[in-house]
Amino acid sequence: MRTLLLTNQPIDADQLRAAIGAEGLDDEVVVVAPALHSSALRFWISDADEAIARADWVQRETVEKLDDAHVKVTGDTGEADPGDAIEDALRTFPADRLIVFTRPERTRYREDVDPRELERRFDIPVEIAQTASRR
Repeated sequence: MRTLLLTNQPIDADQLRAAIGAEGLDDEVVVVAPALHSSALRFWISDADEAIARADWVQRETVEKLDDAHVKVTGDTGEADPGDAIEDALRTFPADRLIVFTRPERTRYREDVDPRELERRFDIPVEIAQTASRR
């Protein structure tokens, strides 16, 4: 199975396993970390450096952790809008499912996603999983 994983926090194999089961560790996984801004103001004035750097760190950390657990994984940073980040990734990686990791507390602009909207827009199953920590 081909899994697209969208996250704004580093994810490890245990978190992936909890979200999709042990069989998910055999998936081909692409990690996309959207470049979410810390505020609407930063988004609207196009102050993207911090958001891009953080997204790059998130995807590198996640890829490293999943690779250490022998998951077939690659990663990339994505657009500030999670929907656009997903759309871009699906152009080169036709996923069978989408896993969106979110945090219980929302601290970044445009962090909320609607799984039903994503399923309608991309015509693939969407699962929401929560990360426990904020960083």
